Amino acid sequence: MDRHILDLLLRYGAPLLFFAQMLGIFGLPIPDELLLTIAGVLVRRGTLNGISTLGCAISGSLVGITFSYLLGRSAGLRILQRMAGPHAEAVERVQAWFKRFGKWVLAFGYFVPGVRHVTAIAAGSSRLDFPSFAAYAYPGAVLWSTTFVAAGYYAGDRWERATILVRGHLTIVAIAAIAAAAVYVYARRRERT
Repeated sequence: MDRHILDLLLRYGAPLLFFAQMLGIFGLPIPDELLLTIAGVLVRRGTLNGISTLGCAISGSLVGITFSYLLGRSAGLRILQRMAGPHAEAVERVQAWFKRFGKWVLAFGYFVPGVRHVTAIAAGSSRLDFPSFAAYAYPGAVLWSTTFVAAGYYAGDRWERATILVRGHLTIVAIAAIAAAAVYVYARRRERT
């Protein structure tokens, strides 16, 4: 699988990333993290251009998440649950997370396998306005894409390093999320008093 992805990236370059990220975020079974990490390795080797690779990865993620939001906005939750079939519980689970954690699920849901595919649909079906959606989902797309391209870049040909780097970055993301949640809770409590 890794070799096939490497061959595709070598043949089609950064534009492949745009379409793969767009379709992967929209819900097709594409190994997004692996693709981004291998792209990072190829940037380090000088085979791919760093700016165009990262630009295509980020813009593909943004387009995919926007399409998912628009699908949720136009189709609504009931229709999406019927379309999801055996994965209907994932839509319900993300909807519950969305109600519990709010818009932050849009930013950090990218890092949870299976969740990134339905967070925007849940946001759209809950009638979240587009500016609020974009304010959380778009920085999440940038953070997620950059994390995995950077992991591949810094790991180089040593895949063990990529695992360590991704875990370290996810730890930083988790700490930032906890800090943001604490600030949010503190601000809400101050408003009540």
